[in-house]
Amino acid sequence: MKYEITHTNTFNYSTTVDQSMNEIRLKPRTDECQRLLAYRTELTPAALTKEYSDIWGNNVESFFIAEMHQSLEVKTISTISIQRSPFIERIDYSPEMKSIFHSKIFRQQYLPFLNQTMYTFVNQDQVNKVINEIGNTENPVRFSLDLMKYVYDLFTYDPQATDVNTKAIESIEGCKGVCQDYAHVMIGLLRAHNIPARYISGYLYVGEDSALVGDAATHAWVEVMVPGIGWVGLDPTNNVEALENHIRVGVGRDYADVSPLQGVYRGGEQELDVKVSVKLLDQ
Repeated sequence: MKYEITHTNTFNYSTTVDQSMNEIRLKPRTDECQRLLAYRTELTPAALTKEYSDIWGNNVESFFIAEMHQSLEVKTISTISIQRSPFIERIDYSPEMKSIFHSKIFRQQYLPFLNQTMYTFVNQDQVNKVINEIGNTENPVRFSLDLMKYVYDLFTYDPQATDVNTKAIESIEGCKGVCQDYAHVMIGLLRAHNIPARYISGYLYVGEDSALVGDAATHAWVEVMVPGIGWVGLDPTNNVEALENHIRVGVGRDYADVSPLQGVYRGGEQELDVKVSVKLLDQ
């Protein structure tokens, strides 16, 4: 599958801004299943960008605008090729995989994705309720799949119910939210079950006549570490494995590690308009 993604963030300010410093994490990754074919950033007002990789391997572009401006547009255009095959349902959780999963070196290697964060923390009562409903299987693959369906069934997709600052402990009580909330809740419950899990930001191709949800802006889902296999993507917002429709951009412990645009400026209040287009170029 080959896609073209156009992502536009437009900031409008109530007063003139005379300085603006920003970082963006909008460049899709290249890995064993996904290849970045082309990418460019267009900034208005124009500015030079400096690139570096953060601790999680995400591409970061930083830029500084010194001239006076009352709006800022950050537009990125990416071309991506993806080829993934579904397999998680076919995984036979072997005694060797179980041995790795319970080993000390495995826990140490993936410790950042086992520790809870401010976004992913869930309390013990919330954890116990989930365990009572879906069971306490020792197979982390089966548990992850059952948990994905549980979160999907539990939540109602509602963009008005939460915002970017909402934590898992809050959204799980209201059972409403967007893909960020689904992902944080699932990650928190996986980590409480000692399964390494990480937050993925990116894009979702929905196409025509699809029941998938989450293409209006950046999408979010979860990856779990399966011993002997690697990171496997699961999308609790849609109750599907993250395959060729899911375009990976950022990887981290939670949303704070992969926020698409962060910055500071000197000026009045701002309004943000986000537009995302994911176009299928070739199957």
